[in-house]
Amino acid sequence: MNTLGHIDLTILFVDVNDFCNVFIPAWLQSLLPDEKSQRMRESTMHPSEVMTILILFHSSGFRSLKNFYLYYVSSALGKAFPKLVSYNRFVELEKSVLIPLTAYLNTRRVTSRGIAFVDSTKLQVCHNRRIPNHKTFKEFAARGKTSVDWFYGFKLHIIIDDQGELVYFLLTPGNIDDRKALRKIVKELKGKLFGDKSYISAELKETLWKQGVQLITTVRKNMKEVFLENFDKILLRKRFLIETVIGQLKNICQLEHTRHRSLINFMVNVICALVAYSWKTKKPSLNLRDWKGKDVNLLFMEENNIFFLPTF
Repeated sequence: MNTLGHIDLTILFVDVNDFCNVFIPAWLQSLLPDEKSQRMRESTMHPSEVMTILILFHSSGFRSLKNFYLYYVSSALGKAFPKLVSYNRFVELEKSVLIPLTAYLNTRRVTSRGIAFVDSTKLQVCHNRRIPNHKTFKEFAARGKTSVDWFYGFKLHIIIDDQGELVYFLLTPGNIDDRKALRKIVKELKGKLFGDKSYISAELKETLWKQGVQLITTVRKNMKEVFLENFDKILLRKRFLIETVIGQLKNICQLEHTRHRSLINFMVNVICALVAYSWKTKKPSLNLRDWKGKDVNLLFMEENNIFFLPTF
């Protein structure tokens, strides 16, 4: 078994290759209605090979794609990828798999079963001192503010379930309000959604309630305490789960770095980090649903009282 990081190479490649065999022909057919009038040159490496190597990199622990490709893939995985191209050519091929990677990431999402957590994290593209001279993302990035400091770049908005699985995600410029982004990613969500103070809004809460989503947030110091059931109080204190997920995305899956030279490569990096995380076998979890080997709605037991998770 050839395993790198937390991903088995064979299982990953088979899954990615099966997806590409279905998606890419349909995608190309939509781009080229008349195949006879245009000609597309096939690359030496298949898109599924490029996608697999990129995903492996984000679970490998390597900090440099160049070192990973030249000193690990070329030597240790040469038999698995017999048609390897030069590193410069491989970087060029990254751009060609952006759309398939995005579509593949959507297949890795799960449907929330009643409990979800939402948060956003900054993706800084350069140091604040270099903002006036930064050109790569000049037309796309923006200055934003976190609870700690200001930054220049983007925001990644994430919704996960109680098992640490990805439910929704959205990438926006750094100056987009979290509440505005939330409106765009909860269209199909049902149940309870827990967030921090940045999502406080009576109007947003009412709007989401009409959609079948109960938004529950922490309160500011100058606000009155809001009555919450014990069920909601305990889950609100468990909101650290999504912060743990974000920490793993940044520290293990290399979600953020400041060496991007194009918007497309930046997008590929973000998507591959999310895909690599989705392949983790042991994700941060509240362990609410695993009881005697069955997927049940038992939440917790306290003083011989059993509280059950509402079914939506």
